[in-house]
Parts: sequence; structure tokens; C-alpha cells
Amino acid sequence: MDWLGKPYHSLDYMLRECFGEKVYKIALNGGMSCPNRDGTLGSGGCIFCSAGGSGDFAASSSISITGQIEQQIASIRQKRPVNKFIAYFQAYTNTYAPVDYLREIFTEALSHPAVAALSIGTRPDCLGPDVLELLEELNRRKPVWVELGLQTIHEKTAAYIRRGYPLSCFEEAAAQLHRRNLDCIVHTILGLPGEDTRAVLETMEYLNKFPIQGIKLQLLHVLKGTDLAKDYLAGNFQVLSQEEYIRLVIACLTRLRPDIVIHRLTGDGPRDLLIAPLWSSAKRTVLNDLHHQMKIQGVWQGMYCPARYKEVTHD
Repeated sequence: MDWLGKPYHSLDYMLRECFGEKVYKIALNGGMSCPNRDGTLGSGGCIFCSAGGSGDFAASSSISITGQIEQQIASIRQKRPVNKFIAYFQAYTNTYAPVDYLREIFTEALSHPAVAALSIGTRPDCLGPDVLELLEELNRRKPVWVELGLQTIHEKTAAYIRRGYPLSCFEEAAAQLHRRNLDCIVHTILGLPGEDTRAVLETMEYLNKFPIQGIKLQLLHVLKGTDLAKDYLAGNFQVLSQEEYIRLVIACLTRLRPDIVIHRLTGDGPRDLLIAPLWSSAKRTVLNDLHHQMKIQGVWQGMYCPARYKEVTHD
């Protein structure tokens, strides 16, 4: 398998294959909240979630969607020539609003001539039939990806991080997206308190059985102002070292299906909020180390994956 010389199926490779050139993501803010914040399920958000609701790098919701797109395109083009972009609704839960409003902002984003695809970060419990119907309709215009925050398959960890929905909810959402030919990208977090390597690999092996197209392997960040930070500062858990994290990522990659696109391999929390691990700020160094280790070990994505995708349906 030729992944542009990398030992895994990178997002960059997939985008070049789909669009014939380099494509950049631009993070947008649709001004939505989250059922974990507005009192529906809770008021503090997930335990690791900062005030920005995972959208710390997104634009301000006070600016129109077109304005946000234009602003970020201009910033990127100051550094490099780029023609195509993915409109990524990142902050909070981006299907948690009336469908008429979602239609308005998603259509506005897709209508921009430089936008080649739409990516929507959301929760599995915020994908009602009307929302799914809208996304299916928009997907006929330009590609639409739905990013689901799963984080882990283990219910004890899910309760600790206040995820707020059972695993069966994710399974149903993944099946519904598959039925509508919508790409599903799953967010996972490596290094969650109480989870060892075996627990993380169980999440990877579970996801191999589902019709997902992409995954994000996100390093656990401890950010200021979060409940997770309180537990960390109290000494209740330790974060992974760079060496431990790279070993864990390699273990995940070698067990994931080779067709699954790797959308993220680490992460870069805002420097002004990041408490730990501080080594994660050197993102390029981490990735270079990962590539080096995979090369010298002679390993690649999927080499230990026992089987290809076997469809799982939930009727």
C-alpha cells in the first residue's frame, strides 16, 4: 500500500487522492452549545473539555460563517498557496440546534467556492432523523463528514469523563451514517485515567468492526480550568511520556484496519491553557519521532489487524 511513503493511511494522502492537491481544514464556530453544558445532561461539559468546548482554535461565533472562512483562508494563504479547504465545524456540538439553523450555516459554508468538503464535529446522541436527512442531502452537493466523539468503549472511563451516552448510542449513530453514505470519523483519546494499553487496544479492535472511514488518535491533554486539571494537580493520575505515547500510537496503528484514514496522531492544546504533557507542544518533533520509530521497527498500519471490515448492523 502506497501512502505517500508513510507507514499509515494519512489524511493528507486521502485528500490528495480525492481532490488532487493539498487541502487544509479551517475551524469554524457555529455558536452552538452542548447537552453536557446547557443542563440537559450536565453543566460542566466533559471532564477534559476547556471553555472553548474543543474548539479552542476555531474562529469567533460573532463573525458570519462566510466571514470566518474568508478570515482563515486569508491567514493560511499568507504562508502558502492553497486552493481548497474543508469547512470544519469544531466548537462544541455542531448538530445541537434546530435543523433550519443547521441548514442555513452548513449551506453557507458549502456554498463558498474554496470549500471542497464539510466536516461536522458532534455527539452520537445529537443526530436525530431530521439532522441525518439534512446531512444526507448536503452530501449530494459536496462531501460531508461527521466526526463523533467516542473517546473510549469502556463504560467506567466514559462515566468518569462524563461522556453522557451509552456505547449503544454510538453504534446506532455509526450504522445510520453508513446507511446514508456519510463518512464517519471517530475521536478517541489515548492516556485516559485508568486505561492501560490493553484497554486502548480494545477500543481500536472494536472500531475495526464498524463502518467508519476515519479516526483521530488524540493525546490526553490537561488544560487549565477543567475538572480533569483538578484531578491531575491532586496527583490522581499521570500523563503519558512522549516515549510511552509513541509506543501506544504504534500499537494502535498496527491493529487498525488499513483502509481507516488517520486524521490525527497527537494534538496540540493551546499553549496558554496546557498544563500537561508539555512535550506535546513540539508536535512536529513528536511526529518525526513516530515516523522514525515505525521505520526502524518495520511496522505499518494494519499489519496485526486479524480481519478486514465486517459490517455490523443495528436495526
